[in-house]
Amino acid sequence: MKKINDLHITETKPLISPKELKKQFPLTNKSKNTVVEGREQIIDILNKKDRRLIVITGPCSIHNIESAIEYAQKLNKLRMRIQDRMFIVMRVYFEKPRTTIGWKGFITDPYLNGTYDIATGLRLARKLLLDITALGIPCGSEMLDPVIPQYIADIISWAAIGARTTESQTHRELASGLSMPVGFKNATSGNIKTAVNAMESSMHPHSFIGIDKEGKTSILKTSGNINSHIILRGGQTGPNYYEENIEETEAIISNLGISPSIIVDCSHANSGKKFKKQKRVLRSLLDQKIRGRDSIVGFMLESNLKEGCQKISDSLEYGKSITDECISWEETEELLLYSYEMLGK
Repeated sequence: MKKINDLHITETKPLISPKELKKQFPLTNKSKNTVVEGREQIIDILNKKDRRLIVITGPCSIHNIESAIEYAQKLNKLRMRIQDRMFIVMRVYFEKPRTTIGWKGFITDPYLNGTYDIATGLRLARKLLLDITALGIPCGSEMLDPVIPQYIADIISWAAIGARTTESQTHRELASGLSMPVGFKNATSGNIKTAVNAMESSMHPHSFIGIDKEGKTSILKTSGNINSHIILRGGQTGPNYYEENIEETEAIISNLGISPSIIVDCSHANSGKKFKKQKRVLRSLLDQKIRGRDSIVGFMLESNLKEGCQKISDSLEYGKSITDECISWEETEELLLYSYEMLGK
C-alpha cells in the first residue's frame, strides 16, 4: 500500500514543553518587575498618559549572545541618562521572516549552519531575555511562529507583528491573546489599511488552535488586546514617515473611533535599508513631534555594536549584523542624545 501521510517529513523530534523550559530558566523577581513595569509604561505612552517617546533599538536580529549582552550593557547606561524623555526598549529579535529562503533566526538555527537545533535556540533565547531584563531593560521582539510565545512571551514587554504577517489571520488571533502591547507593521507594499485592519481585529476576542504550557494542542480563547498600535516602515512605493503619511494614518485609525498611536520604523523601506539614512527619518519624525504631532509615540532603530552588515561565514566580525544593515553603537548614542536634547526644547 502506498504511503499517504508525511510524504515530505524527513524527521520528527519531540520538543521540551514551555512549562519545563520555564522551570529550567525561571523568571526572577528582577526580570518580572522589568517586564511588568515596561508593559505598563508603554501602555501609558500609547494612551498619552506618559509624554515620553518609546525607543525600540537594537540589532536587526540576535545571532551572538556575547555581543547582545555587551550592547544591552551599553544601552542600559545610556537609558539611565535619558529616561525622563524617552523610554528605552531593547530590540531582541530571534525570528526572521523570509521572502524566499535564508537564515530564519537564532531560535530556529542558533549555530548558523543549517543544523536547526531549535531546542538549544529556545534555551539560549530565554536565558538571554532573562539576562537583559535583569539589567532593568525591557525587551521587544517580533512574534512570528505562533508556538514560540508560550516559551518566551512572559519576558517580553512589547511585541511586533511584521509586514509579511500583518495580513495573516493566525497572527491577528495570536496578537489578540498576547499579554503585552503589540505593534502591527504596514504591509511590504506600503499599504497602511492592512495594518489598521489587523489592529482592529486583534482588539476583539478570538478562538484558535495552539499549545498550552504543557505543550498540548489546545483551543485558546482570547479577550482581545486593546493595546495595539501601528508601525510605519515604508513599502514598495517608498517611505511613509512624511507628514502626509502620518496624517493619512491618523485619519484611518480615527475613523474606527480609536485615538491613533504611531511608531515610526527608521529602518527598512523608510531608509531604503541603508543604515546611514536612519538619522534622516529620525530627524523628520522628531520635528513633527516637537511641532505637536502627538500621534507619534515612538520610533525604532536597527543598531548594533558595529555599523553595516556581513554575510554568514566561518569568520564573522564581532558585533556586526548578519541580516539588515545597522548603525553603530557610537551613532546610536549620538542620535539618542540628540533626540533627548530636541525633546527638551
